[in-house]
Amino acid sequence: MQEKHLFEYAVIRVVPCVEREEFLNVGVILYCAAQGFLQTRYTLNENRLCAFSGKVDVQELQERLQAFERICAGRKEGGTIGQLPVASRFRWLTAARSTVVQTSAVHPGLCTNAEVTLDRLFEQLVQ
Repeated sequence: MQEKHLFEYAVIRVVPCVEREEFLNVGVILYCAAQGFLQTRYTLNENRLCAFSGKVDVQELQERLQAFERICAGRKEGGTIGQLPVASRFRWLTAARSTVVQTSAVHPGLCTNAEVTLDRLFEQLVQ
């Protein structure tokens, strides 16, 4: 039997009007220390976003979500935050904030393959 590893994940949400607290799940970020894994998956459905508010700037949202990807990948492209250790990057990305792009609370679980788990969570929580 394969060994199971602790992982943590959060759902990435778009909150077009922060005051109304309505959101749309657009992605998932998953961290597994044992596998040295930190990745995100996301998609932007313009029709669903516009149902919340006609004022959604899809290009800006795309840029913010790409920043999540760069920080997850680390290296220079991730800026100052991308240079931090993996656990610190995950904590920074999942910190509470009141902006248009937010994350849910962090949830734990066990997995044998973090990438497969990320794909499954993305399918269940976003698609």
